[in-house]
Amino acid sequence: MSLDVRVLGPVRLLVGGEPVAVGGPKPRALLAALTVNRRRAVASVALADMVWNEDPPDSYAASLQVFVSNIRKALRNSGVDPAMVLRTESSGYRLEIPEDACDLGRFEAAREAGARCAEVGDNAGAAQLYGNALREWSGRALADLAGLQFADGFATAMDEERLQAAAARIDAEIACGRAASVIGELVSMTNEHPLREPLWGQLITALYLSGRQADALDACRRVRTVLAEELGIDPGPVLVDLEQRVLRQEPLSTMELKRTERLAAAMTETVTEMPRAVRSGQLRMPDGRVLAIAQGGMRIGRMTDNDLVLDDPKASRYHAHIMPSRAGLLIKDLHSANGVYVNDEAIESGALLADGDTIRVGATVLVFQAIQ
Repeated sequence: MSLDVRVLGPVRLLVGGEPVAVGGPKPRALLAALTVNRRRAVASVALADMVWNEDPPDSYAASLQVFVSNIRKALRNSGVDPAMVLRTESSGYRLEIPEDACDLGRFEAAREAGARCAEVGDNAGAAQLYGNALREWSGRALADLAGLQFADGFATAMDEERLQAAAARIDAEIACGRAASVIGELVSMTNEHPLREPLWGQLITALYLSGRQADALDACRRVRTVLAEELGIDPGPVLVDLEQRVLRQEPLSTMELKRTERLAAAMTETVTEMPRAVRSGQLRMPDGRVLAIAQGGMRIGRMTDNDLVLDDPKASRYHAHIMPSRAGLLIKDLHSANGVYVNDEAIESGALLADGDTIRVGATVLVFQAIQ
């Protein structure tokens, strides 16, 4: 019987396409945590923190055993060998399922395949694959576990992944000559994320390529107004250049647009310009190790799918995210329990990093080193 675990929406377990009852919020949280960390052992103490929202009872081990036993029983009654799926490890449990047995794995595989198609110019294939990836979603990730710190952190991180995949699909659709078909979607996306310049660039491009120059110029005016009123800044050079090309009625090449700053910006929010913006850097760990921050950024937290995994009980599952922006490297707090501190000051939502900044995540102190 085919097994399917869903976490990109409410947590669900299906066997042969039929839903299987898992239990209440705590068993579902356990299943979700194991799915996010599929094929990796997760320690019972870490699972307990996730299931009981950082405040597990003394008897958490026995309770986890009951939850696991009930899930195994449900699998067995549905014709699945539980010993092959939900395994006991020396320190905890492991969910042994292939990537195509969960919506998260299918989303990631289709998205990566779409990116490969886009790289070689197969825009039709990219559009289809990105569309397949997005169809794996049925709501906000772990929607029925909202309020749990690990669930909220995972959902916030996955919101960004979903938005980037949607933007990449729109690029592919525009490149296929289907600009008019994505205008409505882009209007909704710019309304929801008004400070994200890359989305405005896509909307302006789609309108212009659909023969709606006046509407494209109106979108240029609207984004100028939004950025001025909200942040007190002008649009970046990419949008300014795009507006000038629309004014001059110049032809737009979708391949040129794909090489612009908006894709390299990885869909980050616009922030105030600063001189000598830091574009790359590394973190020095307390033990002296130095970790380079990848071009796409770095996620920090206790969950094993973070780029920097901290063995720190005061760090949240998904605690912070360092990401590129037009103004430099930006660190954002992913709704962590204990906050993110830069030079001993708590950040509200995000802060630009400068050489020598100290970053405190939980009880772990990191030093940011800029690379010019």
